[in-house]
Amino acid sequence: MRFFHWSKQESAEPRRFIGIWANLQYFWRKQQRRHQYQEEKLRRYLDEIRMALQASPNGVVLLDHEWKIEWLNGMAAEHLGLDEQRDMGKVLLLLVRDPDFTSYCTVGDFSQSLEMDSRILDVSKALGRLRLAVQIFGYGDGKRLLLSRDITHVQKADAMRRDFIANVSHEIRTPLTIFSGLVETLQTLPLAPAEQQRYYGMMDKQARRMQVLVEDLLTLSRLEGSPLPSLSEFVDVKNLLLRCRDEAYELSAALAPGRNVAVHAIHVRYGDEQGQWQELAAPSGRKQDENAAESATGGESASALQPLPVSAWPASMGRLAAFDKEIHSAFSNLVANAVRYTPAGGVITLLWQWHADGSASFAVQDSGPGIAAEHLPRLTERFYRVDRSRSRETGGTGLGLAIVKHVTQRHGGRLVIESVLGKGSTFRIELPAARLQTVVMLQAKEAERQRRERMLAA
Repeated sequence: MRFFHWSKQESAEPRRFIGIWANLQYFWRKQQRRHQYQEEKLRRYLDEIRMALQASPNGVVLLDHEWKIEWLNGMAAEHLGLDEQRDMGKVLLLLVRDPDFTSYCTVGDFSQSLEMDSRILDVSKALGRLRLAVQIFGYGDGKRLLLSRDITHVQKADAMRRDFIANVSHEIRTPLTIFSGLVETLQTLPLAPAEQQRYYGMMDKQARRMQVLVEDLLTLSRLEGSPLPSLSEFVDVKNLLLRCRDEAYELSAALAPGRNVAVHAIHVRYGDEQGQWQELAAPSGRKQDENAAESATGGESASALQPLPVSAWPASMGRLAAFDKEIHSAFSNLVANAVRYTPAGGVITLLWQWHADGSASFAVQDSGPGIAAEHLPRLTERFYRVDRSRSRETGGTGLGLAIVKHVTQRHGGRLVIESVLGKGSTFRIELPAARLQTVVMLQAKEAERQRRERMLAA
């Protein structure tokens, strides 16, 4: 009797029994330790399940047969506006007062998920309330499992896809309609040769517009589907700046046919790691409209720097690990936009700047009309235009900045846009140090190469 009395005490002190009772005590303690081990193992297993469910990006709620909350994770509390501690044991339908949700639960057809708005605002504040997909699954004896999933960005992506298709259709349909009308006019009206040539010119313009649009669409498609640029293929910074400079002059001069004069004051500046700036001289055979430059700067020189001819520049200005065609396309788009949207007589400045941490940036500044702040976050969206009529007049497709953004991201950088109405804009591509080799780095590599050659020769 003493053994049974002792065994029923949860905190029984060890006692020594003899004979058969000692054997019984041994087996009883062994069984007790095994039971405690199994309990601890099960407890750890349940804790791990809870931790895994807490880490889930989806909301999870366990409900009993009366729709009372037995357990929920933090994401479910965030999605449904619940409190993990306060709302435990309460009826879910009394806490989530949404007519669609109430109908979904009472009808009992859970074969499809329910889309509903969250009770909280999106943290980004840009998308309004979160959009949720909620679905319920039965398990056990009348119990239920509720899963909630944030589909806000999925819906935004679907909306962007629909807008993209609609925009492409519109952008192609407009020139096609004009083209078709011109063809019909040529077929039905007896026009003089000079008038026919004018119509042919308008047809050619619309055909080129469609061609540029298709080329930009194909470029975006290639960017999204091709592998990232390697770190072993380099573009020379000096040559890149020279090409951008020449394009800026050519695009500006095209606005004044026959004069061979850029109608903007164009400057190209290079800043080294020590913060020393130099300016490229105008390309040979090209010059700026002096009256335009003076009017843009109040009669003063637009630059305090003395332009250096290309021959006076250092042999190397560093290198960029990039696909030449891609990075040149991004830089060219920024240059072309500045020329298109800056009125004649304005100032356009192209800048390449090295930074102390080994990174660098390419920027295009203009003295154009500027862009209102509400438009800046959406400028890189496909077909987004601040002024649609002006964009078409200047030959833009609405895809240029989308291409720039994709190229920049593929090279590990970011596109920064700053603008002030009435003062102008700055479009800057910031590139990481991992993709750049400064002049100092190149000189060190060359010195190391020469040292090894001398060692081998010795």
